[in-house]
Amino acid sequence: MTEQRESTESVASLPEPDGGVPVTGKRGPLLEARDLHVEFASRGRRARAVDGVNLAVGEGEIVALVGESGCGKTTLARTLLGLERPTSGSVLYGGEPLAYSSHALKAYRREVQLVLQDPTGSLNPRHTVYEAVAEGPRIHGMSDEHDRVVSALARTGLRPPERFLNSYPHELSGGQRQRVVIAGALALDPRLLVADEPVASLDASVRGEILALLLRLRDELGLSALVVTHDLGLAWNIADRVAVMYLGRIVESGPVEQVLKAPTHPYTQALLSVLPDSPSPVVLSGEPPDPTRVPGGCRFHPRCQVLASGEAARAGVDGLCGSQPLMVLPAAPSSAGSHVACHYAGVRPG
Repeated sequence: MTEQRESTESVASLPEPDGGVPVTGKRGPLLEARDLHVEFASRGRRARAVDGVNLAVGEGEIVALVGESGCGKTTLARTLLGLERPTSGSVLYGGEPLAYSSHALKAYRREVQLVLQDPTGSLNPRHTVYEAVAEGPRIHGMSDEHDRVVSALARTGLRPPERFLNSYPHELSGGQRQRVVIAGALALDPRLLVADEPVASLDASVRGEILALLLRLRDELGLSALVVTHDLGLAWNIADRVAVMYLGRIVESGPVEQVLKAPTHPYTQALLSVLPDSPSPVVLSGEPPDPTRVPGGCRFHPRCQVLASGEAARAGVDGLCGSQPLMVLPAAPSSAGSHVACHYAGVRPG
């Protein structure tokens, strides 16, 4: 029996708080991963970079995908963009499976745009702002190129846009460069942005401005976004829902306030404990395991502070933690509340 079909009683489903943001409309999620697996050859073995993931992003919704470096979140994002082919499972856009022909991917990437974390690396230093933003409309043969460039720059707060058209990246601040990158995506009128660590390379003074911009674009244009980050503080400030990823799996997901105010999975608790206002940081032992050697049972158990402290043993689930696989979590629309893949969470009181 496959891992994702086992031990369904060990996955806790928590009630939803009032005011949750709906994930699915009448037509279902805008972008969805269904039982997604992505494997790579590594030293004669198979690295399970994405190892059974269900994830949905609804119309006008911002979902944060969080986890440590190496957990698989960037590979998942690249697969959702069609830059990687899944080993198994599927990516659906508007309810239809993603096609991988050149023509289909070109049309898809007009509507689902990538925003990278390093604006300096994303922009060609020899191209002006106009050329950078116009690249997408040119690729797609749009006749109203100039109007699209000017409109996109204005939407990102680079006003008046004419002031920036002939500037080069080195003449701009880091925040302005990131706005140019976002404008390049907006020039195609996308429905969804995939933002990979969109403020990681920026000074603290401008991070809030870029996050506020993404929220404003959601409110004004109805844009959806998947924000990939290691920063739960960022997720708190921008996301409607959060999905916490560890070693290729989503281990906890749900409405952001529910997950981050009352985290249930020990891994989520550890990630939150390093925030400045946390009373007691949790120090995890060791590094994330090699994805070619995924531990048996709960994949987090070799580093789990609940298991190490004896709490899991007192709850009578320590044997399960090291031996009984956990199921793949559902995509977790907000109507279903939060989900967590944890033996201890399913039995602990309260």
